[in-house]
Amino acid sequence: MKVFYVTSECWPFVKTGGLGDVSYALPKALKKEGVDVRVILPKYSTIPTYLKDQLKEIAVFNVQVGWRNQYCGLLEIEFEGIKFYFIDNEYYFKREGEYAYIYGYEDDAERFAFFSEAVIKSMEKIDFYPDVVHINDWHTGMIPLILKSKYSHLERYKNIKTIYTIHNLQYQGVFGKEVLGDLLGLSDDYYNNGDVEYYGGVSFMKSGIVFADKVTTVSKTYVDEIQTPFYGEKLDGLLRANSYKLEGILNGIDYDLNNPTTDPNVFFKYDVNSIDNKVKNKLELQKILGLEINPDIPVIGIVSRLVSQKGFDLISYIMPELVRENVQLVVLGTGEHQYQSMFNYYGSKYSKKVSARITFDSALAQQIYSGSDMFLMPSLFEPCGIGQMMAMRYGTLPIVRETGGLKDTVQPYNQYTGEGNGFSFANYNAHEMLYCIQKGLNLYKDKDIWHKLVRNAMSTDNSWKNSAKKYIEVYQGILN
Repeated sequence: MKVFYVTSECWPFVKTGGLGDVSYALPKALKKEGVDVRVILPKYSTIPTYLKDQLKEIAVFNVQVGWRNQYCGLLEIEFEGIKFYFIDNEYYFKREGEYAYIYGYEDDAERFAFFSEAVIKSMEKIDFYPDVVHINDWHTGMIPLILKSKYSHLERYKNIKTIYTIHNLQYQGVFGKEVLGDLLGLSDDYYNNGDVEYYGGVSFMKSGIVFADKVTTVSKTYVDEIQTPFYGEKLDGLLRANSYKLEGILNGIDYDLNNPTTDPNVFFKYDVNSIDNKVKNKLELQKILGLEINPDIPVIGIVSRLVSQKGFDLISYIMPELVRENVQLVVLGTGEHQYQSMFNYYGSKYSKKVSARITFDSALAQQIYSGSDMFLMPSLFEPCGIGQMMAMRYGTLPIVRETGGLKDTVQPYNQYTGEGNGFSFANYNAHEMLYCIQKGLNLYKDKDIWHKLVRNAMSTDNSWKNSAKKYIEVYQGILN
C-alpha cells in the first residue's frame, strides 16, 4: 500500500503543536507495518540548518495559482528510513525575523493553495502515485476537491483515494469567496451549491470534509462531540450529514523518543520497575527552578499553550486557593497575555511554590514530565491531547477534564478496585477541578497507593502501534 502523507508541519523539521508530532510518529509507525509511506510539507525558512543542509533538489517546475505561474522546487531527504519531500518557494515560505512563524499571514490562502497544487504535481516528478493521500487540517483541505475537479480524468490519478484528518476543528481556514477562482482556478459552482461555502466565505476545512473519501479525527469522544453545537464550531450540521464517513482514531506518542530510560533530558533514568528514581528527578527540577527542595511536596506540572481552550480561566480562578495547599506548581508555555501575566504574578509572589517559564523549551518540558507528580490539563475541549499521554509515559498522573481524547485515555482512580491511571472531573467548573486536585494531593500521602497508580500510568499503552493498524484498516476500507 502506498500512502502520501500531506502536512503543514512535521517534527523535527518544523513544529508548532501536536500536528507536528503526529506527522512524524504516524508515518514512522505505518512504515513498521509495511506501508510505503512518504511525507510532504512546505520548506520553511525555520527548518534547522543541519537538516536543511541535507536536502537534495530533485525537481523544478511551475505551479498555477489562479492566473499566477509560480516557481516550485521539490527537495528530498531520507530521515529514519522515511522519504520526506519539501515544496520550495521562498515567496510563500521564507518568512524572516526572530519570531517568524508558519501560519497566520494575510496570504495564507494563497500560500496553501499553492502548496495543495504543488503536492499533486509533485507525484509526477517523483513517480509516486499513491493509493491514498492522507491530508491533515485546513491547510490541505482543498486537495480532495482539486484532485476530483482537475485530475480525475487522468489515468494515474483517477483511483487515488483521500482521507482527511481533523486535528482541531476550531481552525478552519476561512477566506473570501474570490479564492475559488483567483487562487484555485475552480468554478464558483462549488460555492453556489454550498460545497465549500461557509457564512459568506470559503472554508478549506469544509471542502476537506465534503470531498474526502473518509474523515477521521483524533479520538472517539471528539467524533461525537464535534457533531454537537457546543463543540461543532458551526460545522456540526455538516458533520452529522457526513457521519457515515467519520471515524475517531486516537493519537499516540513516539515511545522511542519519549522513554524515561533513554531520554537524554531526564536527569536520572528510570522505568516502571525503578520508579524510586523518579523522585530524584523531582528534586533536581525543584533545584533548577528555585523551588523549595523537598521530596514530600507534590509537584503539579503544566506544559501547554497558555490559551483559553486549555482551561486556564479555571486555573486562574482557583489560584488563590491552590497556593494555600501544600503543593508546587510548575508552568511552561506561551500564549495569551492574561495567562502569562497571571502565572508571572504568582511565580513572583510565591517563588518557592510557583515557577512560571513563559517560553518554549523542549528539554525543560521533558524534565517537567519526568519530575512532576501530577500533570494538569483541564481543557474546555481537547481533540486528543498529547500532554496527558506524555505524562503517563513518565509516571506523572494526569488531572484532566473529561473531554475528547482526555476522556478516552485517562481512567480515573477507583478507590474500591485500585484501578486507574489518573484523575478526572466532568464539568467545566473551577471548584470541581480544585476538588479533583485536592483528591490527588490527599492520595499522594499514601505512597503504596500512589506508586501503584504510577505503575498503572507507565504501563498504559499509548504507543502508535495500535493506532497505525487502525489507520491501515481505514485505508483498506476506502480502497475496497
